[in-house]
Amino acid sequence: MSTETRAAITIDPRTRSVVPERRVKATRGDKAVGTVSHVVMGIWSLVVILPMIWTLIGSFKTTKEIFASPFGLPSNWNFDNYVSAWIDNAFGQMFLNTVIVVGVSLVLVMVLGAMCAYVLARFSVPGSRVIYYLMLAGLTFPIFLAIVPLFFILQGMGLLNTLPGLILTYVAFALPFTVFFLFSFFKSLPYEIQDAAYVDGASEWRTFFQVMLPMAKPGMAAVAIMNFLGLWNQFLLPISLNTDKNNWVLSQGMASYASSAGYSLDFGQMFAAVMITIIPVLIVYILFQRQLQGSVSQGTSK
Repeated sequence: MSTETRAAITIDPRTRSVVPERRVKATRGDKAVGTVSHVVMGIWSLVVILPMIWTLIGSFKTTKEIFASPFGLPSNWNFDNYVSAWIDNAFGQMFLNTVIVVGVSLVLVMVLGAMCAYVLARFSVPGSRVIYYLMLAGLTFPIFLAIVPLFFILQGMGLLNTLPGLILTYVAFALPFTVFFLFSFFKSLPYEIQDAAYVDGASEWRTFFQVMLPMAKPGMAAVAIMNFLGLWNQFLLPISLNTDKNNWVLSQGMASYASSAGYSLDFGQMFAAVMITIIPVLIVYILFQRQLQGSVSQGTSK
């Protein structure tokens, strides 16, 4: 196996002189692993992207065109299916409900999760380790096992089949992951900056919101994006705890489409509804993918 090298130039900071450096060139095994990895990633990308493109093209077709030419282009590129799905099938109202539920839940879980993780990581509170381990235990609890207890709890609180009840449930299930993720970020922040804020007369609240929270911005960005993806695609909780059609979210609308059987189903409208559901997620990821990648890399380096 070859170990060819190539020369590089560096500068010795002590003598300010040029020092040649020799770097080991990648071996054949490294190249083989890299090639196989790229091939596997390429195949996986095609598996994910091609069905999405097929669904996008199908959203501009009629049901007859889809069955006649599944992989062909539509005869007319119009948004009739999107208009019908948005208005006739109430996807506009479901989209608004989803934005309200996910938006409010995300704000609450980020604020509460950051505050909880900050206290657990920075202060010696009696029972803090027990609380932290209980949070970790919440990550291992399957959602489907909590459906029946949650149903009766929300019913007793008068929040069953309401958007506030769904928001409260979303926050409860997203909070353990948020605390677990942000705990390490707050734990790694230097205590000298916190002490300096105290010396300058900052209160605990001001120290947290104006000093420590901005320093944990990489972790906040990463966990916010992952929470958004998880909450937007949530299916089991809304379909079990929110049966009022006026308060349906997008996942329930898609379930209603999927439960339709026979040739009466308008596949063009169904594909348009699918695109309405996934386009916001794609936009959020495209806009914030750099923050997500940078946040994860900084978190692992710490």
